[in-house]
Amino acid sequence: MKKILITGGAGFIGSHVVRRFVQNYPDYHIYNLDALTYAGNLENITDIEQCDNYTFIKGDIVDAEFIQSLFQQHQFDGVIHLAAESHVDRSITDPLAFVRTNVIGTMNLLNAAKTIWKDNADGKRFYHVSTDEVYGTLGATGLFTETTPYDPNSPYSASKASSDHFVRAYGETYGLPYVITNCSNNYGPNHFPEKLIPLFINNIINNKPLPVYGDGKYTRDWLFVKDHAVAIDLVFHQGKNHETYNIGGFNEWQNIDLVKLLCAKMDEKLGRTPGTSAQLITYVKDRPGHDLRYAIDATKINRELGWQPSVTFEEGLSQTIDWYLANEDWLKNVTSGAYTKYYEQQYS
Repeated sequence: MKKILITGGAGFIGSHVVRRFVQNYPDYHIYNLDALTYAGNLENITDIEQCDNYTFIKGDIVDAEFIQSLFQQHQFDGVIHLAAESHVDRSITDPLAFVRTNVIGTMNLLNAAKTIWKDNADGKRFYHVSTDEVYGTLGATGLFTETTPYDPNSPYSASKASSDHFVRAYGETYGLPYVITNCSNNYGPNHFPEKLIPLFINNIINNKPLPVYGDGKYTRDWLFVKDHAVAIDLVFHQGKNHETYNIGGFNEWQNIDLVKLLCAKMDEKLGRTPGTSAQLITYVKDRPGHDLRYAIDATKINRELGWQPSVTFEEGLSQTIDWYLANEDWLKNVTSGAYTKYYEQQYS
């Protein structure tokens, strides 16, 4: 039985990846390592916690000694590395926290994998999940490709760029078998309400202001999280060693247009008068170093692995809203910290 370590598997993207691997690969044993910081929530994966091929481990990738002992104990055959500090605003406030987790934490995992695979790396794989923000910003035209030069503009993107470089360096220097993916903005169920879409869904439900940076004309490409999990599955199993794959939703939205669409859909689903939620839109001072536009060219993963999004943005957004409205207790728990009580009951 193959042993696969997934880091950050109680978080937003990680929980969807863990669930997919546990359910689709009964011949794998999935070890889910998560530090359970504010965005890591065991309520995201209650449906698989009793599965025979699943083990949850609470731990921090920043702890080098712990990571080394974990790898020595379990002799993992593969790593899917999703654990990261990922919120740009938080990185501006506390950049060192992002260096510790995203750079030092990644180094600890690389060192541990290098140690246990040094004599036989056949069939092993270190999969590093990264972001399109490492490429910097685009003007009105153009797309990020796998060969776009790195040009990070925030502490978050700089930390992810650094970790990407270390993964590649370990591949070249030590022969570590790796793949890297750089994805666009994810959205969907189980997203902690700090990013735009879940934050605004929560604020609309509670009739709170919707803070839009600057003029709202920043453009992002959006990727449904379940489609991302499928892409990760494909790259892990079929991607080529030492290759990079960009994963994008093949769609771009200016923030203000997305917010207006979200408001209209929320009014419809909540039975409110059209235009009610849009009145909550509030323009606020722009954040420092705000990149104008991100857009992914996902041609390579489509051509080589056959991946493409399964839903349009409008369809995915509608499914996302439906999930939050059907899971208001989850939303209340993650915003109140009640999920920590669940952890204590389940794992103490």
